[in-house]
Amino acid sequence: MNNQLQELPYNELSRLSGLRTLNLHNNLISSEGLPDEAFESLTQLQHIYVAHNKLSVAPQFLPRSLRVADLAANEVTEIFPLTFGEKPALRSVYLHNNQLSNAGLPPDAFHGSQAVVTLSLSSNRLSYVPPSLPSSLERLHLQNNLISKVPRGALSRQTHLRELYLQHNQLTDSGLHATTFSKLHGLEYLDLSHNQLAAVPAGLPHTLAVLHLGRNRIRWVEAARLRGLRGLRYLLLQHNQLGAAGLPAGALRPLRGLHTLHLYGNGLDRVPQALPRRLRALVLPHNRVTTLGARDLAATPGLAELNLAYNRLASACVHRRAFRRLRALRSLDLAGNQLTLLPSGLPASLRTLRLQRNQLRALEPEPLAGLDQLQELCLAHNRLRVGDIGPGTWHELQALQVLDLSHNELSFVPPDLPEALEELHLQGNRISHVGPEAFLSTPRLRALFLRANRLHVTSIAPEAFLGLPHLRVVDTTGNPEPVLVQLPPTAPRRPRAEGP
Repeated sequence: MNNQLQELPYNELSRLSGLRTLNLHNNLISSEGLPDEAFESLTQLQHIYVAHNKLSVAPQFLPRSLRVADLAANEVTEIFPLTFGEKPALRSVYLHNNQLSNAGLPPDAFHGSQAVVTLSLSSNRLSYVPPSLPSSLERLHLQNNLISKVPRGALSRQTHLRELYLQHNQLTDSGLHATTFSKLHGLEYLDLSHNQLAAVPAGLPHTLAVLHLGRNRIRWVEAARLRGLRGLRYLLLQHNQLGAAGLPAGALRPLRGLHTLHLYGNGLDRVPQALPRRLRALVLPHNRVTTLGARDLAATPGLAELNLAYNRLASACVHRRAFRRLRALRSLDLAGNQLTLLPSGLPASLRTLRLQRNQLRALEPEPLAGLDQLQELCLAHNRLRVGDIGPGTWHELQALQVLDLSHNELSFVPPDLPEALEELHLQGNRISHVGPEAFLSTPRLRALFLRANRLHVTSIAPEAFLGLPHLRVVDTTGNPEPVLVQLPPTAPRRPRAEGP
């Protein structure tokens, strides 16, 4: 492998009848340099790797003993009946990143090879799902082709299929039948993203755990098409065209086991109603949600992650009890909205709170009271000034390790920061001086970011970092002058006690 071979040294190989693995990966071998008789003597060959070469057609014959064949990343336009056919031990075939069309794939390509569990035909030029694929398949990769239809019955024999990848094709609703997936009784993972579907496909297998439908043209989610998918854990519907009416209340209620729902980029104007009660992650950024009512999230008390970033939420339209039922919430993302105040009633269970790119002008202690488990707080790109941060704002944030106040209007380091703080982002403010007592309250600080402020060569007091034994990073680039930074000396390591 990784040489400049242009042809297979057939005379040398003919003496290696016991060879089990042949690795010719990443050479310059063309089909002309790979004669048909090259493999006749390799009767015990189990693994062949000819990926990243210059093959234009596949070998007409490969040994019957083969288990793994990798011909990926060539220029293959045609395979033959005995390339992969009549191989009872063959389990994995990799043909991705070639030039295969349906015409180059014979109907008996896998005849007599009924142990194949993995077949990769992604990134070729297939226009429809090939018929007569091995019935033993468990993983089938067909992404990045030109597939516009799945012929009736093309997947009727693949009852062991667990993973099916059809993303980045040209599938429309008319290219799928109600029975397309009906025989796939073991299918757990189905990716139909980046196609041209206008509706959720009918006849989905009840065994599905993951369903990718992102980046299609879906305008309407019909509850009947989701009925029976009680084991579905992840539903991804991002970047479709649902709008205000495409997800009626209760449409997702049949999905009783749903864990994660992705709906970003759909033009939704409110949080979907009557969501599955066991939902743990609701991802709704880049929509048009303007209001968060008292009961909008009441049906999903088990939420651990809620992402409403880059919507149109204003402080006056977020009810003070909107988060009251979310006692398991660990991550809340409200970045990129129109909030001028911190929301009230935040759950005490929060570990991460993101509020960057809002219009916050003031911080008060009350909204942050009780958040003694919060570890990361992002307030970057707001309009905060030190005088608008109320006394005691940080008092109850006993577990806070990361605080991002970058790109605000701070003129100096805010006082009384949390003691547990390890990472402090203050870049892009108006800080011109750092006094000797700036970090007295943060003895665990490890990283400090002060780039792009108004600091000059002696703006940082020499004593500022004396009580910070863990400090390793101080970033002061992008200031008017290079800044003199004196890090505290690191404590010497004690020598290990050696045994007798």
